[in-house]
Amino acid sequence: MDKLVIVHRGALRAKYGAAALARIDAALKALTAADKRRGVDTLVVAVDLASAMKPYGAAAVPARPDAKSLKAAIDALAAARSPHYLLLLGGPDVLPMVPLKNPAHGGELGDTDTVVPSDLPYACEGAYSTDPNRFLGPTRVVGRLPDLPGAAKPDLLLQLIRAAARHRCLPRDAFMESFGLSAEVWQGSTRLSLTNTFGHADQMRLSPPQGPKWNKADLAPRMHFINCHGAEDMPEFYGQRGEDFPVAMRSALLRDRVSAGTVVAAECCYGAQLFDPARADGDWPIALRYLADGACAFLGSTTVAYGPSDGNGSADLICQYFLQRVLAGASLGRALLEARQKFAGERTHLDPMDLKTLGQFYLLGDPSLQPVSGASHALSRTKAFKKAFATVEDRGVRGLRRERLERDGRNLARSLPRLQATDTPPAKAVTEAVRPMLKESGFDADRCQPFSYRIAGAPGQRTIHVYKGWVADRLLALIATEQDGRLLHVRRMHAR
Repeated sequence: MDKLVIVHRGALRAKYGAAALARIDAALKALTAADKRRGVDTLVVAVDLASAMKPYGAAAVPARPDAKSLKAAIDALAAARSPHYLLLLGGPDVLPMVPLKNPAHGGELGDTDTVVPSDLPYACEGAYSTDPNRFLGPTRVVGRLPDLPGAAKPDLLLQLIRAAARHRCLPRDAFMESFGLSAEVWQGSTRLSLTNTFGHADQMRLSPPQGPKWNKADLAPRMHFINCHGAEDMPEFYGQRGEDFPVAMRSALLRDRVSAGTVVAAECCYGAQLFDPARADGDWPIALRYLADGACAFLGSTTVAYGPSDGNGSADLICQYFLQRVLAGASLGRALLEARQKFAGERTHLDPMDLKTLGQFYLLGDPSLQPVSGASHALSRTKAFKKAFATVEDRGVRGLRRERLERDGRNLARSLPRLQATDTPPAKAVTEAVRPMLKESGFDADRCQPFSYRIAGAPGQRTIHVYKGWVADRLLALIATEQDGRLLHVRRMHAR
């Protein structure tokens, strides 16, 4: 089976009513037909029906869905059907996310996220857990088509299902122009990300002075890369100059300005958090407004995200890797899976910020959609080739790609070392080296005490020490790596 659509009929019926559920069924039927024409066989699975789950030897997800039951159901379906794509239908109030423990929390040291709502575990083969160390090797292509939290009618969900059915891929040239938006203080980091992805940063916008009233021409490019501040339950992203944090983007100002098929990657804290608009005076989350106005994908974070002011790290990397793979012709879901594997695989170990990054970024959009048409080989355009592969040749090639991605993910799961909390303080040499860096970064070095992790499985005695605090109303962290009593590496990260 190429694609499984995971549906909880009871949750949708409870939220929208029986008549609305029938409309959702009709829209999914049309999507299934559209997928068939694109060479994708799609099956809608009601995971809350015992009759639907019995053939897979799995229990139905309860009437009040929980992440543990949903994870077990998805694992059973993946094992039995080996789908190329898994599409979760609905927001977290319909199909809950897994509440992973936040490895960057550090008690009262600054990061207020005790947990990280995550779809990453659904992309991994490991059994349910809230320990992020259990999900270092994703192997599955997963995306989520959301609905509007708190809504009484499924208008947005129906709109997004129908938009997915109408989707058409476009030539790569249609995606080479970009809308790049950065907080002024992070322009060095954003310029590097844009250059790495598009070859230049000529069209980068800075806040301040620009925004939030972007016109249609500004937002016309189909690739959007946003490196600004975000805040919990807020329909806005913010720029920064010194201690000034002006609004850089507002969801209400996106209406009728986004090109169809736009792909968005946002580094912002809470950039893809889905909240009830009632919490924000009726304004929608920016991610949902983008999708409602024509975007086919939004990659963002559920919680506080991290990156440096210059150079690239954490949120910068996962976002640019995703866009790079989309530009290369990957489906949205494969682009995220490859981005996750590249992000994790480039490291000898994941420190707490990187481990949080891996878990918090997720895809809003149908994972089977391909925005950019891939470049074909000359042989594939011959009559003989077309005759031999008259039934959509991509299905077999796609299966080969999935084999490789599954192998790569399993290798990561086996080989990456785990973080283990420890009370062991930094060695004297580490403290003496880090203390001047803390002072120069604006910390109160006398009061700033780290929380620490031992890297289980690393050679020698390797420990990560995280110093966190609020500097000029912004959360800042210094992450120091100690190897056998000496400072091996240190980096400074800003909350996005």
